[in-house]
Amino acid sequence: MRVGIATVPLDTGRCPPWLFERMKRLARAIIFAIVEEFGEEEVLKRLADPVWFQSFGCVIGFDWNSSGLTTTTLGALKEAVRGQEKNIGIFICGGKGKTSLKTPDQIQQWGEKIGFDEKRVKSLIYASKISAKIDNSALQDGYTLYHHNLIFTRTGKWTVIQQGMNEKNSTARRYHWLSFKIKNYIEEPHSGIITQKKTKSLNLVAKESKETREISAEFIKEEPKTFWRDFVSLQKYPKFLIKKQKIGQLTLMNLKDVEFYWHPVLKERFDLKKLKKTIEFAHFLKPKNFEELILIRGVGPKTIRALTLVAEIIYGKKPSYEDPARYSFAHGGKDRIPYPVAKPIYDETIEIIEKAINRAEVSLKEKEEAKKKLSQNVFFLR
Repeated sequence: MRVGIATVPLDTGRCPPWLFERMKRLARAIIFAIVEEFGEEEVLKRLADPVWFQSFGCVIGFDWNSSGLTTTTLGALKEAVRGQEKNIGIFICGGKGKTSLKTPDQIQQWGEKIGFDEKRVKSLIYASKISAKIDNSALQDGYTLYHHNLIFTRTGKWTVIQQGMNEKNSTARRYHWLSFKIKNYIEEPHSGIITQKKTKSLNLVAKESKETREISAEFIKEEPKTFWRDFVSLQKYPKFLIKKQKIGQLTLMNLKDVEFYWHPVLKERFDLKKLKKTIEFAHFLKPKNFEELILIRGVGPKTIRALTLVAEIIYGKKPSYEDPARYSFAHGGKDRIPYPVAKPIYDETIEIIEKAINRAEVSLKEKEEAKKKLSQNVFFLR
């Protein structure tokens, strides 16, 4: 399941070396303490919680709740465990920018070092690829991914933390995934979502989008000529609703533009030559379902939008346009929205960080500073 999404201000600054070194040292102490006290899988659970992660970043020294907290905290954490991965059973792959593209290779390298069989390595690589594809293409909320980490344990459990940016509203959004009890990558995989700014989204992971996903996959499995004819018709007659009749004819019905004000792709310009080539290539590979379709190389956000447009306007299968992010928190909200704060869970979460700080092998001054930051920043609920 995806555990949560957090939206933060977009920051282009750099973390000073002295601060990064401090973050690295304190992150190492806290993570080692959590592994010793609660086990390595607890680390995954906590990193997959967007609120806990935000607090962790603040506690180790990154005071600003901006996009830099994600990249700097994960960078510091990766360096903190370097050389000690086998001892604590935590392996961190990927990173920011071009480093994110090396995630599959790093998973492969670690898998070989610790003796994973080929099946387990492939499953981790698949988790890395599908989570990135979904957050970039199936969930089109205006954020383009630029940071991706997959963190796994000796048992093969994993969490993915990735971040996208939206330059128009100057925010970044962080997506958290957790492997525990995962059943379905492509439908309602998230809970405990946080945001400060909601966007108009094409949300194909919503339950309401199930028929859109199914029809999109059918377009590709069948001869693409039908889809292409319908799509070209929509490009030619953007002010008409096109309905398919049983006799196979097209009926054009004039409607006011306001009927489709919410549709994100009616006025979009597609590269028809490139789109046609992508659709034909996907058809050649014969994906069995939407999950296989979205993983095909070249099938990106624009291809998915084109398929969605035809599925909706021609076949009447409207997807969800609701941003999955909510003004809510993993532990509830102080105004009882979406539900009251779950105090036992909330207290347990705080306790884990406090225990880790107390057990950390750092100076008393650093412990006191970390506790102070915890009380100031923890979970944005107080």
